[in-house]
Amino acid sequence: MFQGFADETVDFMWGIRLNNQRDWFEEHKEEYRSCFQRPMQELAGEIYDFLREKYPQERTLTCKVSRIYKDARRLRGQGPYRDHLWFSIQQPVEQWSAAPCFWFQLGPEAWSYGLGYYSAKPVTMARLRARMDARPREMEKLTRALAGRKELTLDGEEYKKPRSQPASELLEPWYRKKNFSICHEEKLSDPVFSREIVDILKDAFTFLMPFYQYFVTLDDDPDPREA
Repeated sequence: MFQGFADETVDFMWGIRLNNQRDWFEEHKEEYRSCFQRPMQELAGEIYDFLREKYPQERTLTCKVSRIYKDARRLRGQGPYRDHLWFSIQQPVEQWSAAPCFWFQLGPEAWSYGLGYYSAKPVTMARLRARMDARPREMEKLTRALAGRKELTLDGEEYKKPRSQPASELLEPWYRKKNFSICHEEKLSDPVFSREIVDILKDAFTFLMPFYQYFVTLDDDPDPREA
């Protein structure tokens, strides 16, 4: 059972940031496993089990904890290790970055969580706009609910202007998005060092599940660009 990250977790994250090389990592590998990897796996497993039990209809959800090793093709002169870890929960898909997912991330300076896309396809965003055009009330209801959660914000890269005329003023921010996430981020604070973060994530992901269920079906909609 997850009991919280530790001061040693933070020490390791800063250590790998300042000493991003194989020799240092090999000397501190057990610290990584015991203070960073294992607690992240425990937290991920607990949240995943909660969602699977609460939403049995979402039985295809899978959970993945990131590796500390960077993609060797993308090092760009930087060290081979990440100084942060995350877990994600989503449907098993070939292109994970283009599908909506729940996520939690811990780094040496901050922690964050949310729901969104790492890199939504243009057609996905076009389908979102087309669905809001056709049935605006569904997303308006979700958007009003989101406005009541002050800890969560709609974030993501935007076009300079909406790609089409918004169905309503309330929905206008969605029409400007190239990519998005509904997320929360803050400096390292007490919740991540105790079981409080478990309750925070359960509450947040329960609130975000209707959004997930809305977004995950977008790829079943017809491509509006072919209309």
